[in-house]
Amino acid sequence: MTRLSVLAGKRALVFGGGGSIGGAVAREFGAQGANVFLSGRSLAPVEAVAEEIAAGGGTAHAEVVDALDPGAVGEYIAGVVQAEGGIDIAFNAIGPRISEYRNGMPALEISPNEFMVPFSTVLRSQFVTAIAAARQMVKQRSGVVIFLTGSPARPHGGGTAAISAAFGAVEVLMRALAIELGPAGVRAVCVRTAANSDSRTVSDIAQSAGMALEQVRQNLAAMTMIGASPTTADTASVAAFLASAPAHMLTGTVVNASAGAVED
Repeated sequence: MTRLSVLAGKRALVFGGGGSIGGAVAREFGAQGANVFLSGRSLAPVEAVAEEIAAGGGTAHAEVVDALDPGAVGEYIAGVVQAEGGIDIAFNAIGPRISEYRNGMPALEISPNEFMVPFSTVLRSQFVTAIAAARQMVKQRSGVVIFLTGSPARPHGGGTAAISAAFGAVEVLMRALAIELGPAGVRAVCVRTAANSDSRTVSDIAQSAGMALEQVRQNLAAMTMIGASPTTADTASVAAFLASAPAHMLTGTVVNASAGAVED
């Protein structure tokens, strides 16, 4: 039995649904009554999340989809639309491992190829999935595209040049799409979180720094205004709110859910 029903009847796409944040968002959407369509590059992780949603009384479907491939994403969405009649929510949590773009290293020490990794993964996939979903939503004249960024979108320390630039670009893309899609009744919004304490990213930070995981969590929490880092469940709750009817006047905006890790 779902604990809430504010998304009852909504058809929600979650790209990267087998990851830490994507999985949490998919579970929250399912718990709030949405019919959830999870996808990822590997079937097993998204199937595991879909099974959790079903066990909780929700409805979920798992598929393998390459969110960097416009053709694959378009075909996938067309299939969902054919089966369900439309889509209401699109959320993308695709992202590389921090080691791939040498997060934590000064900009002077990373190569152009390393710098471009977040652009060719995060930014590209956000564009690919948002555009494919928006094309259908414009036909329906309804829907919401929810982007995801993190505190590096507002740099507050060194070593984040690549991901900061990519996240900043995602937020600008969101605003540009909000302007274009608004007349058709389609919203575009963004959740900006901080390093989620129970996420894979925080584990990667600890491993790359050679530090105990709990110490890294304490350090990250100390960098926020409230002395606590958001969890994946916290980020998922914000995403679910943005997808709901009470948020129908929110578009072209970033919700800063970073616990005060960065200011606007």
